[in-house]
Amino acid sequence: MARQEAKKDVVIVGLGWTGSIMGIELAQEGLEIVALERGRDQHTVPEFKYPNQIDELKYGVRFKNMQHPSQQTVTVRRNLDETALPYRNMGSFLPANGVGGAGTHWNGHTWRPQEVEFHLRSYIRDRWGEQIIPEDMTIADYPVSYAELEPFFTQFDKVAGISGYAGNLNGQIREGGNPFEAPRSEDYPMPPHPATYDSAKFGEAAKALGYHPFTMPAGIASTAYTNPYGMQMGPCNFCGFCERYGCYQYSKASPQTAILDALKRYPNFSYRTHAEVLRVEKSADGKTATGVTYFDEATQEEVFQPADIVIMSSYQLNNVHLMLVSGIGQPYDPATGEGVTGKNYAYQITGGTTLFFKDEIFNPFVGHGANATVIDDFGMNQNDFGALGFIGGSYLFSGTFNGQPIRSMPLPTGTAAWGAAWKEGIGEWYGHSMTIATHGSVMSYRTHSLDLDPTYRDRHGRPLMRMTYDWNDNELNMEAYLTGQIEKFVDFLKPDAVARGHKLPGAHYDVRPYQSTHNTGGHIMSETPDTGVVNKFSQVWGMHNVFACGAGNFVQNTQYNPTGLVGALAYHTAHAIRTQYLSNPRPLV
Repeated sequence: MARQEAKKDVVIVGLGWTGSIMGIELAQEGLEIVALERGRDQHTVPEFKYPNQIDELKYGVRFKNMQHPSQQTVTVRRNLDETALPYRNMGSFLPANGVGGAGTHWNGHTWRPQEVEFHLRSYIRDRWGEQIIPEDMTIADYPVSYAELEPFFTQFDKVAGISGYAGNLNGQIREGGNPFEAPRSEDYPMPPHPATYDSAKFGEAAKALGYHPFTMPAGIASTAYTNPYGMQMGPCNFCGFCERYGCYQYSKASPQTAILDALKRYPNFSYRTHAEVLRVEKSADGKTATGVTYFDEATQEEVFQPADIVIMSSYQLNNVHLMLVSGIGQPYDPATGEGVTGKNYAYQITGGTTLFFKDEIFNPFVGHGANATVIDDFGMNQNDFGALGFIGGSYLFSGTFNGQPIRSMPLPTGTAAWGAAWKEGIGEWYGHSMTIATHGSVMSYRTHSLDLDPTYRDRHGRPLMRMTYDWNDNELNMEAYLTGQIEKFVDFLKPDAVARGHKLPGAHYDVRPYQSTHNTGGHIMSETPDTGVVNKFSQVWGMHNVFACGAGNFVQNTQYNPTGLVGALAYHTAHAIRTQYLSNPRPLV
């Protein structure tokens, strides 16, 4: 029998961005809260201090900050006829492990989706008609609008300390910002970062070609800053160690930098590490949760943590898996289209073209994770889906994120991949290149889903989660179109050599190379219980004291990095709990 802990008002599963947000917002209500984190405890000091964290081999290549597949993984197949196999080596995506979650190792790209992305199906229907939506595409409108979320986007911007320049401030379009963004009620808390040589070169070319360049919004401080919780941030020194690393400079937005030290000051909040939640326990009638059962690594035993409210705030893949093994929601069946849990899994499609210039030096070691100039001229609200033959959007960008010697050695097509010729190529081309990249949306489809694998089990005896996913012609057509747009820059800039890395027509999903840790969907938001797992407040349909946060709520994947929307939805959920639920616990919709 599991050991039982004293009952809490709230138990939080996972202490990353959403767990930290929910923790501090609900702690302000005086609730007794405990957060359970599967991984280790992590702080800026000592875990991320200089020079410990600046170790590319340990963190960039061997993934010290990531969830190891031996601890938890998924099986992967590309269609319903394939047999799924375990994801045994880190590749396509890199879930985090430890306090702070993926917020410790992200690169700081911080966006708000365009307004049309919140009512995408209606937008398409009203402008082009339902007939242009492929039969197997399961896109839908969100049950919440951008206007409803705007105050919470602003709240997250202030807490995370985002640097940028608003292009649409209360409906006024401003030169130098993104003219295609949704209207903002306030400018960014900090000004944008200065441009490095490659991003400036891209921006000049974009202007000459008639586009609208702007500096990427960055969850990286450009000045000294104190956020609403009293947490202080220092200006970035462009060290080039953002993605896959914790920040030693207190510059990159993370739970450690923005929330956790303030949260730990509340005497009614506590957290336990090396505590892997195995299942959400339900009442006899199945209509509420009674708490969670977790595995205590220190004592090697199961522990029951009773609570009045359960907040599921672990990584998207882990959240969906926990729902499936706990029997939350009807499991989705991609063969029939019935069920909701595991539905609408989506990803991100990316590509890039690297341009090489013999006589130009780019200093690639000077940069940060969101250092880029961007154009949004091919975004969702700019594309004529009917004429182009695809549904979706992407931004194009260029800038130096890092010049790390193991992973950042681009070479022109045709250069030897090993040996003396490879070394000669590195000597000739290192520091002489810039990349123009795409970052595109991915729609949801009937067969793209998550369910429990019938064969493989984890170390606790639970079925692994099975991912069914492949690239669809819609996204590949979009990538081909965007590749053509990048070629206009190639023609304009006239590099000495080029290397292209785009997904070609007919390409299949490959889990081996890293692509993006932007896994979305699986416990999607919906207007009604029969079409999704949670309502507009992230409250689980049919189980009103369980709230699920994170990118699992996304109905389809936006063209932007997910963190901004994840943060806004978390604050929206916290506000609903504080102002509506606590005084009268009930279904909020």
